[in-house]
Amino acid sequence: MAYDADLAERIRELVAAERGVEEKQMFGGLAFLVNGNMAVVVSSAGGLMVRVAPEQTERFLSREHVEPMVMSGREMRGWLRVRADGVTTKRRLSAWVTRGVDRAKELPAK
Repeated sequence: MAYDADLAERIRELVAAERGVEEKQMFGGLAFLVNGNMAVVVSSAGGLMVRVAPEQTERFLSREHVEPMVMSGREMRGWLRVRADGVTTKRRLSAWVTRGVDRAKELPAK
């Protein structure tokens, strides 16, 4: 399954004013990186993968539409999967993209 091109375009609009943003195809989806650090990924499985501070992972998992990010059978702390139905509005999508971008900005540039 290919990633959602419309969702990718909505994210482009949200990050257009940010400095240091680049896009890379990764994990079958489209990753948005800030200063070389992944911030959000439009997932080929639908919805988003969003980077957050590892200590915030549990807090966000209590939200509707949010699941742990699991790769190769392991939960990836500091990453969340936000289902497509959780980013249907600009307000919801913007909140998740902002979280991911802010977290990526906190990390050393690559």
